[in-house]
This record gives sequence, C-alpha cells and structure tokens, in this order.
Amino acid sequence: MNFFAEVLIGGLLSGVMYALVAIGFVLIYKASGVFNFAQGAMVFFAALTCVGFMDKFGLSLWLAIPATVLAMIILGLAIERVVLRPLVNQPEITLFMATIGLAFFIEGLAQLIWGSQVHKLDIPIEDVPSEYLMEKFNIIVSKFDLTAAAICGVMVALLAVMFAKTKVGRALRAVADDHQAAQAVGIPLQRIWGILWAVAGMVALVAGLLWGARNGVQFALTFIALKALPVLILGGFTSVPGAIVGGLIIGASEKLAEVYIGPHVGGGIEGWFPYVLALLFLLVRPEGLFGEKIIRRI
Repeated sequence: MNFFAEVLIGGLLSGVMYALVAIGFVLIYKASGVFNFAQGAMVFFAALTCVGFMDKFGLSLWLAIPATVLAMIILGLAIERVVLRPLVNQPEITLFMATIGLAFFIEGLAQLIWGSQVHKLDIPIEDVPSEYLMEKFNIIVSKFDLTAAAICGVMVALLAVMFAKTKVGRALRAVADDHQAAQAVGIPLQRIWGILWAVAGMVALVAGLLWGARNGVQFALTFIALKALPVLILGGFTSVPGAIVGGLIIGASEKLAEVYIGPHVGGGIEGWFPYVLALLFLLVRPEGLFGEKIIRRI
C-alpha cells in the first residue's frame, strides 16, 4: 500500500507541473482563439536564457531570474506585436501555422544566442526523500517534487486571483467571451493580448526552471508541451481548472500505468499512455471535462 501511495503521489506532483505548462496554452487560446504551438519553445527559451545569464554573465540565480522575467516579457510582447497583431481576423488555421513557425524560430534563436549544448541548472531544492514523510508515513517522496508542486500551485493561485480580482483579469475574461463586444466597451484588444503573451512567457519561465532543474536544460524541454496536449484534451482547452484536473489525471495515470501495466507489455509506456488515454477520452467527451459542450444540428 505504501508503494502504491508513493507512485500515486509522485504522479500527482508531476501532474501539477504538467498543468502549469497546459495553463500557458489555455491563457492564449481562451483569450485569442490561438492554439500556441510555440509554448514548448518558450519553455526551452526561458530555461536556456536563465542558464545563459548565469554562465556567460556570471549572474547568480536570484539575479538571473528577474533578468529572464524581463526577457520573457519582451519576447511575449514582441510575439503579439509582430506575429499575432497582423493576423487578427485571419482563419484559425493561419494563426496555428504561424505559431508552428514561431516555435521553430524561438528554438533556433535560443540556441543561436546561448548555444546548443546541454546545461545543468542548479536551484536550491534538494532531490532527496522527504524525511518527514518517511518517518511519519513510511512513504518516499522527493523534496524536489513537493517543492516544485508547491511553486506551481502558488503560480496557479496567483493567476486565478489575477483573473478573478483585478481590472486586467476582468478585461481578459471579457475579451475571452467576445472580442467585438470587448472592443465596443473600450477594452484595448491588442494591449490585453500583449499582457497575455507576457504572462504566458512568465509561466513558461517557471515551467522551464523546474523541468530544466530536473532533466537538464536541453532541446528536449520543447517536448514538454506535447505532454500538455492530453492534459488539455482531458480538461478542456478553455478552462484553467480543467488544466489542473487534467494534469493531475495524466500525471497519476502515466506513473501508475508504467509501474503496474508496463512490466506486462515490455515497459516504456509512460511516454505514450497519456495519448492513448486522451484518445479514448475524445471518443466519450470531445470537449473535455470542463469544456462547453457543442450541440450540432444535422
């Protein structure tokens, strides 16, 4: 029973970090209708930029992080101004293809500036078992996973407060509901989109630092975004709570499947099991757990 709890808790903690990446997609899609395929590239760019500031300029982690925050805000604003704004009112497939091209550009730009070698990112979080949980419950859970999940939880809470309580958040919700109506009451659409892309850049930074510290800062970080796809399918593309719930489901299910099903099928199913789960879910509820159900009349 303790082993099951360890696997489940480890999966849930990974799921919180998946959810943070998925929220980056939700923020952009909800307010602009753009599926931002470049979110994974932004995660990679953020982590590599932070490491670059530390390695090439000798900054400490606590100075590199604010510098990277500024860089991600500039990147987000530039994306909105140069890519998104000229494509307003274009078909959704055009915007989607633009973000695919943007993803390759950001990946190349990051490696052009900082190099393509793998970097180690040291953050002051030990990847050792929690002594409290070992002594109290006889469960082995990494301090790194617990701290990373807590950081992601705080980030999600801050985003929820921003959406619910601030003037910018109310404007974002208005833009998400109806672009034309928001413009009619004086909400500056381009400015709101710029803020949204800047926030998505900061979300990418937090995700990049945590995943980079765990797996190393390397090109493979761009594939973290692909793991967010089943999260979005389960939770719904327009729901922040859906991204959280979907992340927890995907994180827990992939770990449990790897441990309990993997040995019977040769192992290595952690990488593809979430996509199978998402495909099965699409057949039952295509709009996701928290998505709005669309009724089509024939």
